Amino acid sequence: MELTSIFLPATILGGIGLVLGTAIAVVNRVFWVWEDPRIGEAEEMLPGTDCGACGEPGCRAFAEALIEGDVDPADCTNMSGDEREHLAAELGLEAGEAQDRVARLLCKGGSDVAPRKVGYEGAESCAAAVAVTGGGKACPWGCVGLGDCAVACDFDAIRMNRNDLPVVDPELCTACEDCVEACPLDLFTIMPTEQKLIVECRSLLEGDSATAVCTVACDACARCARDAPDDLITMEDGLAVIDYEKNELAEPGITGSCPTGALAWVEGAQFSDGERQESERPPETRAATEATGVS
Repeated sequence: MELTSIFLPATILGGIGLVLGTAIAVVNRVFWVWEDPRIGEAEEMLPGTDCGACGEPGCRAFAEALIEGDVDPADCTNMSGDEREHLAAELGLEAGEAQDRVARLLCKGGSDVAPRKVGYEGAESCAAAVAVTGGGKACPWGCVGLGDCAVACDFDAIRMNRNDLPVVDPELCTACEDCVEACPLDLFTIMPTEQKLIVECRSLLEGDSATAVCTVACDACARCARDAPDDLITMEDGLAVIDYEKNELAEPGITGSCPTGALAWVEGAQFSDGERQESERPPETRAATEATGVS
């Protein structure tokens, strides 16, 4: 075998490699962009969950926005106050003021007060039940109770109670909105924890028609709107609506005007893990559940 048959291909390949390597080096030199080293430092101190609750697509993007001055360390809802202060001190920034937010359910119609209309057998999924039966409840706007929100929560902040309602732990909730996206009936919303007055109902029925399918539904009586100061509460499409621009006017006593309990003052977890005893259940609900055979 002649040496040229070995050296010629090697020379050609070596030449190609040299040319490409030079081209890459030149392109890298021409298009190189300086990056603030604090971005990497900030990213390392962030939780790395990429939950998106801060409004950025991930922790890397949040770190970049942080260095640019577009966000504050306090905007990261997945860090403790001490961690935010540490991040701010390390980067020479102001921590900012954190506004704690939490996921709230706009429905309190658990299985103890809102009976099912039809049975459902299939995948343990709210989305599947809604697709097959509309959810199965007599109230078509009510929480289906099969826990898609709990499954979607990556932080174990949601558990289902005995009445098939999701209980959100405010200490674990990062306001990432995964539960908002998971709920097929759009019953979850992200709210500042300072907004404690909540209408826990989305029903568009009025009067007896509303309470016949859920004893804690808003029945559009409008008493809360009449009693609340300065139009804090108005009625829209038969449902009480709170103007949170006037949140400073809200106080627990306002809920006393609601005959069904649809208007609630919520501090901490929205629902408990407890279950009403059968004797404590409203007569209308006991009769409805006995007729359907669902408890």
